Amino acid sequence: MSRGRVRVLRPEELGEGERERWRELRAAADAPRSPFMEPEFTAAVGRVRSRARVAVLYEGAEPAGFLPHERGVLGQGRAIGLGVSDRQGAVLAPGVTPDPAGLLRACSVSSLAFDNLEAGQELFVPYAAEEHAAYVIDVEKGYRTYESVLRTQSPKFLRTTLAKERRLDRREGPVRFVFDERDPAALRALIGWKSAQYRRTGRRDRFAREWIARLVGRLAGTRAPECAGTLSVLYAGARPVAAHFGLRSASVLACWFPAYDPSFARYSPGLVLHLRMAEAAAAEGIGLLDMGRGRAEYKDALKTGELAVHEGAVTRPGVGAALHWLGREPARRAHGFVRARPRLASLASRTLTGAARLRRS
Repeated sequence: MSRGRVRVLRPEELGEGERERWRELRAAADAPRSPFMEPEFTAAVGRVRSRARVAVLYEGAEPAGFLPHERGVLGQGRAIGLGVSDRQGAVLAPGVTPDPAGLLRACSVSSLAFDNLEAGQELFVPYAAEEHAAYVIDVEKGYRTYESVLRTQSPKFLRTTLAKERRLDRREGPVRFVFDERDPAALRALIGWKSAQYRRTGRRDRFAREWIARLVGRLAGTRAPECAGTLSVLYAGARPVAAHFGLRSASVLACWFPAYDPSFARYSPGLVLHLRMAEAAAAEGIGLLDMGRGRAEYKDALKTGELAVHEGAVTRPGVGAALHWLGREPARRAHGFVRARPRLASLASRTLTGAARLRRS
C-alpha cells in the first residue's frame, strides 16, 4: 500500500488487527481514555446508524490513524454518534498529520461537524468555533481524598447530601448501591425517568429517537475492557430510586444518563448516587468521572476540575460548506449568545419548563 492511503469502511468491516491497532494508539495518547473514543463505541453506533464509517489512514502497510464519522445527507459529515457522544475526534499515530480537506474528500463529505471534540486534536481544533468546559471528578487518589476535597470546597453540599442519604436509609431503606447492575428492569426504570425528565423540562426526549434507544440497549451488553456499558443503581429497600447508565474504560467513567424517581426527590437520590458512583469507581481503579459539558448546579458541587472540549466543523470549499453553515451556524450562535448570559439562560430554561407544562395540561 502506498504512503498516505485512506480506506473508508463500515465499522463492521474493520478487522481485529485494525481494531487492536486503534486500541494501541488510544493507549499511547495523552488524553484521558474516554470509552467514546474506542472502536467498540463506533461499532455499536454502526449497528444502529447505517451511514457510520471509519476512515483508515495508512503509512505504508500499517494503519496509522482512524477517523470514525457519519455521512449525512447532501454529503455533510458529522462525528460518530454526534448528539450523544461526549468525546470525538481522530485517533492518529504521533506525527501523522493528514490534510483535513483531503481527508474529508477521501471520506466523500464536504464538512465534518463536532460538538465534543477532544482537547489536543490538533488536526481539527483550529476549526473549532467554541470551547466548552467538561466537568470531571478526580478520584485517582481514592474516594476518601475526594471526600476531603468536597469537605473543603462544598462543605454544606456534602453534609446535606450525606444527611439525606441517612434519612433515606431510615425511612425508606435499607439503602444499597450496585455499581454494575445487570437487571434489565432497572435500565427500563432509568429510561422511563429520563424520558419524563426531558418532557418535564421541555427538552427533546432522546429516548424517543429509535437509534439512541437501540444504541443504549446495545452498549448495555458491551463488556470490552476499554468500553463497557455500566448501569449503576441506588436502591431503597427493594425499590430503585436513582440510576445512571454510562460507559467506562479502565481509567474513565463517562457519566451519560443519570435520573431518579421524582417521588423520592426530597432525599436528593441523584446526588447520593453520584457520591456512591465516585466511591465505587475509585475502588475499581478508575481515576476519573467525566460528567460532560453543560453547566448544572450538581456538577459545580461535585467537580474537582474541568477539561476543554470544542464545538464547530471543518469544511472544504464548495456548496457543502455553505449548506453546513446555513444549517448549523445561526442556531449555534444563538445558543452561544444565550449561554453567555446567565439571566437570559435562566429565563430560557423557565420558558421551556413552562411550555412543557402547557403541553401536558
